[in-house]
Amino acid sequence: MEKRWVEHSIQDIETVKLLSEELNIDEILAQMLVARGIKTFEQAKLFFRPSLDDLHDPFLMNGMEEAISRIQRAIKNQEHILIYGDYDVDGTTSVALTYSFFKDLYPHLTYYIPDRYVEGYGISTQGIDYAAHHGISLIIALDCGIKSIDKVEYAKEKVIDFIICDHHLPGDEIPDAVAVLDPKRKDCDYPYKELSGCGLGFKLIQAFASRNNIPKEKVLKYLDLVVVSIASDIVPITGENRILAHYGLKKLNSDPCNGLKALIELSGKADDFTITDIVFSIGPRINAAGRIDDAKQAVKLLIASSTQLAEDAGFIINLKNSERKEFDNNITEQALNMILNSPEMENRKSTVVYHETWHKGVIGIVASRLTEKYYRPTIVLTQSNGHIAGSARSVLGYDLYEALCECSDLLEQFGGHKYAAGLTMKPENLPAFIHKFEEVVSATITDDMLIQVIEAEKCIDLKDINPKFFRILKQFAPFGPQNMAPVFISRNVYSYGYGSIVGNNHLKMSVRQKDSQVFDCIAFGYGDFLEQINRGIPFDICYTIEENVWKDKRSIQLNIKGIKTY
Repeated sequence: MEKRWVEHSIQDIETVKLLSEELNIDEILAQMLVARGIKTFEQAKLFFRPSLDDLHDPFLMNGMEEAISRIQRAIKNQEHILIYGDYDVDGTTSVALTYSFFKDLYPHLTYYIPDRYVEGYGISTQGIDYAAHHGISLIIALDCGIKSIDKVEYAKEKVIDFIICDHHLPGDEIPDAVAVLDPKRKDCDYPYKELSGCGLGFKLIQAFASRNNIPKEKVLKYLDLVVVSIASDIVPITGENRILAHYGLKKLNSDPCNGLKALIELSGKADDFTITDIVFSIGPRINAAGRIDDAKQAVKLLIASSTQLAEDAGFIINLKNSERKEFDNNITEQALNMILNSPEMENRKSTVVYHETWHKGVIGIVASRLTEKYYRPTIVLTQSNGHIAGSARSVLGYDLYEALCECSDLLEQFGGHKYAAGLTMKPENLPAFIHKFEEVVSATITDDMLIQVIEAEKCIDLKDINPKFFRILKQFAPFGPQNMAPVFISRNVYSYGYGSIVGNNHLKMSVRQKDSQVFDCIAFGYGDFLEQINRGIPFDICYTIEENVWKDKRSIQLNIKGIKTY
C-alpha cells in the first residue's frame, strides 16, 4: 500500500542552532529536541537525564489528602479493603501494584477484577455486591470509576466507601466518593495530566509511604509494573511518564517481580526489554487472560510471591495467549476473505464485517489488523448477549467517534474516542448501520486521510550516522507516543551487493551513498522490491536506526519503513 512520507518542518532555526552549540550535538539532533518541545539546556538535561527527584509531590493531586486519611482510618479500625481494577493490562498492573504494597503492611485486603463478558467495563453492581457480602467497607478503584456516579451511590446504600483512581476524561459530574484522584479533573492542579491507571496507583502508594515514613525503596520496587502499564496503555512518554518508564525499564531488565520474570522467560527474549517489547510481548500475554478467560489470572501472576507460583500462573496465561492468537489469526483470515470476495466491500471507504461466532475478546485486535491492511475506518462485529457488539478503529486524522454519533439512532450504546470505540446494536439494525456508516465516512473523510502517513524527522545523508550521533540518538529512548522512535529519510541510496529475501517476504540488503559507510538493512514485507533494488539504480528510503546484536557483536542497522524507486 502506498504511504505518504511527511517530513517535520522546524521554523525556529535559531533555537536549533543555539541548542546544538550549547549541547555540542549535531543540528539534526537539536532539531529533533526542538520538535519535542525541548528548547533550553535545562529542558534537555531533564530529558536526557531523567531523575526520580523530579517526580511530582503526590499531594498536589486533588483528593490525595482525603484518600490517604481514609486508608489510614481503615487500617486503624481493621476494616476490610477491596482493590478493584479493570481487566486490561493497565487495570491488572494497577491492582497488582496497590494490592502488593498494602498487603505487605496490612492483612485485611482482597482484590476484584470484573468479568469482561458478564459485568463489562468499569465498576459493576456485582463487584459492589461481592464487597458487601464479604464485609468490605472501603473499595479502592483503579483505572476506572470516573463516570460511575450511580455505582458509587449504590455502594453508599451498602455502607461502602469508594476511593477512585482514574486517568480517563471525567464527565460533567464527578462521583460522590470519599476521594476522586484524576489529574484530568478540571479542578485538579496536578502538573502532569497523562499518567496511566497504574501510574495513579503508584502516586497513591507514594503518598501513603511519604505520610507514614515508609522507605521509598518499598515504593520504587513496583516501577516494573508501572512501565508495563505505560507501554501497554499507549500513554504519552513525556514528563513524569518518561521518568517512570526510564526507571521502570531498568527495574524490568535487572530485577523484575516474579510474574514479569516468568513472562520475560516465556517471551524468549533474554534482555534489553524496550517499550516496544512490552507492547508486543508482555502486554498481549497479560491481556489474554481477560480476553479469553478471567483477568484475575493476570493479577495472580503479577502478585506471585514465589518463582514456582509465577511459573504456574505464567504457563496458564501463555496457553490463553496461544488461544488468543489462534482466534485472532482465524478471524482475521475470515474477515480478509469476506472483503476480497466482495468487490462492493473492497471499494468502500469504510470496512464493516460481521460474523455471529467471532470471539468478542479479539475483535478489537482484528479491527486493528484490517485497518493496517486497508487503511480506512474499520468495525468488526460479533453476536453478544442477543445484541451485535463491535470494536472500531480509525485512521490518522479521522474522527471515528463523531462518525458513530451520526449513526447513533441505529445504536443501543457506543463509547470511545477519535481513533477507537466500542458499540452495540440490535441485530435488525445491522444492514442500515453498514449503509449509513459508509455514507457518513464517504462524506467526511478526505483522500489524504486514506493514505497512510510515515512521519519523518528529517532528510539526512547516511554519512551523518556516526557513532556519536547514534550514541545520543539512543538516549532519546524510551520511545512511545509523543516521543516516537525517530524516522529518517535518505535519498539516492544504492544497494551494495545484492539483496535477498528472508522469512515471509522480508528484504535484506545493504545500502550506501557516496562518501558513506555501508549499512545493513532489514525491510519487513518489502520482498517485492528485490528486483528493483538489485538493478543498481538509486532509490529513496525512510527508516529507523537500530542496534543489531549477533553473537555479542553490535552494529548499526537500518529498519526500513518505506522504499521509493525512480
